[in-house]
Amino acid sequence: MKKLLMLTILGISLVFVACGQKLAASKVPAPVKTSFAKEYPGISPKWEKENGNYEVNFKKDGTSMSLLIQPNGSIIETEMDIKIDDLPAVALAYLKEHYPGKNIKEAAKITKADRSLNYEAEVNGKDVIFDANGKFIKEAKD
Repeated sequence: MKKLLMLTILGISLVFVACGQKLAASKVPAPVKTSFAKEYPGISPKWEKENGNYEVNFKKDGTSMSLLIQPNGSIIETEMDIKIDDLPAVALAYLKEHYPGKNIKEAAKITKADRSLNYEAEVNGKDVIFDANGKFIKEAKD
């Protein structure tokens, strides 16, 4: 019984580590903070570490946003929450067909460093990713 309990605790701990770790601003490298401040001056961020990169969450003009930044300060992507109805029509049709009766929890527009766009819809605890035209790309665990 003790082994099962310990394995359960270990498994839960690993899930939290993989999902991102909250991080004090003092633990964020200067190039990362400088890059964020240059793009969004005067905005208070919340930091997390994710797979060796830094995710910063913040609000701008009432919209929830996040940036994924490499340790050298290079921005990998910008994510901005959007209304579900603002997803491309093709993406909405795909979701309706492939996830019938499922609730879309939230949606986002993702701009990559190369300026390419993706859309993301969170359904059933999974991120469903689409290209700029709304064509399905992949499904990933949230």
